[in-house]
Amino acid sequence: MHIDVNSAFLSWTAVEMLKDGAAEDIRLVPSAIAGDPKSRSGIILAKSEPAKKRGIKTAMTLPEARRLSPGLKTFPPRHDLYKIYSGHLFELLSEYTDVIERFSIDECWLDYTGSEKIFGAPEEAAKKISQRVKRELGYTVNMGISSNKLLSKMASEMEKPDHIHTLYPHEIQEKMWPLPARELFGVGRSSAATLARFGLHTIGDIACADPTLLRSALKPAMGRMVHERANGIDDSPVLKAEEYESKVIGHSDTTPSDVKTEEEAFHYILSLSERVGLRLRESGRRADVVTVELKNSAFKTYRHQKKLLAPVSATSDIYKTASALFREMWRGDDLRLLGVSLSGLRNANEEESQLSLFGDFGAFGAEQNESQKTNDTLEEAQDMIRKRFGKDAITRGTLL
Repeated sequence: MHIDVNSAFLSWTAVEMLKDGAAEDIRLVPSAIAGDPKSRSGIILAKSEPAKKRGIKTAMTLPEARRLSPGLKTFPPRHDLYKIYSGHLFELLSEYTDVIERFSIDECWLDYTGSEKIFGAPEEAAKKISQRVKRELGYTVNMGISSNKLLSKMASEMEKPDHIHTLYPHEIQEKMWPLPARELFGVGRSSAATLARFGLHTIGDIACADPTLLRSALKPAMGRMVHERANGIDDSPVLKAEEYESKVIGHSDTTPSDVKTEEEAFHYILSLSERVGLRLRESGRRADVVTVELKNSAFKTYRHQKKLLAPVSATSDIYKTASALFREMWRGDDLRLLGVSLSGLRNANEEESQLSLFGDFGAFGAEQNESQKTNDTLEEAQDMIRKRFGKDAITRGTLL
């Protein structure tokens, strides 16, 4: 199941205001949660249904929103409050299964496998969960039910608010294929426009397209990904928090202003690579999977990853892969968040770590292995300096 709180920040603010004696439920009037108009955060973070009907969208600037709705009521974000309300939601969900993967503060997947013996069929349990959230916590959620994370996520994105949808594999052609290509999880405006130029306008068009065409229309990894997703293919497991933390080391940065150029993005990716690399080496492990996450100014998130021939721990190796992934996946859109994470973790001793025979340079694999050893030695020296004199004691000139 995929669970998504309807307009979370506004809903949680509304519930708290009503508890404090407010005479009006801000969910029933044109209202929004918005940041400081004098700063980068002066955008719409969440909006009520009446505001949505007036054309107000998430990520819209406050001046734009007020032109559409002059009487719009706005409230500042309260992140400490959101953490509390998020915690209450996950406490309730944990009564149904302990296999819960948080996707964000207001969104998660839960693996219901086996729980049907206690709580009944998935659709029946989802209805109970939805009703309990409404009755006990005071707000509504959308829920999607399927056999994998992708399809459950797509299901929960269907008609909102306060709905439960199924999207099982046998329902893909009827429910998912007629949707516009841009509604496929991971496909943004730029990719949708590219696909349209090849006559691919719906998710069904993508699913039935020649994979070779998709790989040439988009970049190879992106083409393969959208073809698999359009056909409902996803084998990623639902990971509990402790499993995720033991299997993944990651960092992300929300940028103070939109990142518009590759050069600027690479500075963030280098900084992130350095931070995850330091944590990786401190844990005494190496990683053989690098993932890059991007969130654009319209709050759409997409990720790409690469499995390496041999596990690495040096910042330079992580950065090399992360920057190549960025070049492959970036759609040219303005970015507000970049992230780098490492998985496929293993102990960094000689018995469990093997250098590449051929590396990325074919016959020059031996040369690459020597380079990797040099990188590891250099990183160890830098780590010792940071440990003794502080993390800011040594840094790369390009990051100054």
